[in-house]
Amino acid sequence: MPSQPPRSPEDQALLERLGALYPAVVSDHLDRLGYRHQVMAPDIRPLFPEAQVVGVAFPVLAVPVYHMPDKPYKIEMEAVDSLSPGDVMIVSRIDISFWGELLSTAARYRGCEGVVIDGYTRDTQAIIQMRFPCFVRGIHVADSLGRLEVLAYQVPVECGGVRVEPGDLILGDYDGVVVIPRTVAEKVIAGAEEKVRGENLVRKHLQEGMPVSEAFRRFGVI
Repeated sequence: MPSQPPRSPEDQALLERLGALYPAVVSDHLDRLGYRHQVMAPDIRPLFPEAQVVGVAFPVLAVPVYHMPDKPYKIEMEAVDSLSPGDVMIVSRIDISFWGELLSTAARYRGCEGVVIDGYTRDTQAIIQMRFPCFVRGIHVADSLGRLEVLAYQVPVECGGVRVEPGDLILGDYDGVVVIPRTVAEKVIAGAEEKVRGENLVRKHLQEGMPVSEAFRRFGVI
């Protein structure tokens, strides 16, 4: 499968706007629009506290196996080689280590913004030193060889309890990871930007001593 074409100027502008936000405020506006199941499970955590990720979902479907494949890592390597600038690799639930330092190196070269794995990674010290954003359920030292295989990529998957479609937008930081359906991305980002402006106004009044109840009554934000 070929890699994606370069991002359009419109997509680039949308990602820049999303990158100026944070998952909590985006989640709030998704809730307001009726998308109440877009936040990944809280056990998917960044490898280092400062990790942040923003980009376009590149979903990968992985499954457990119980044999040594004839061509190990074949589709997994194809997936990594197909990454484009601005992509965020999203990996379906798998109870073994999927990721490591060398794949991080290859992904970064291709402009990948980070990975979100409903599973495990290893080579964690090296990945942390690279400052490559990696969000996982934990750390597992065993190799994936003979334990998992990638069946497909750029297909819908479930990661952290959230359905992720190719092209959805991803935003993650220390609070967690939120998935923005591409069809409502502009509306969600615009609404989140408006909420941030409201929060900035409320923060100013709270710093000046306004009661929380009064701030909420006046501005509807808390």
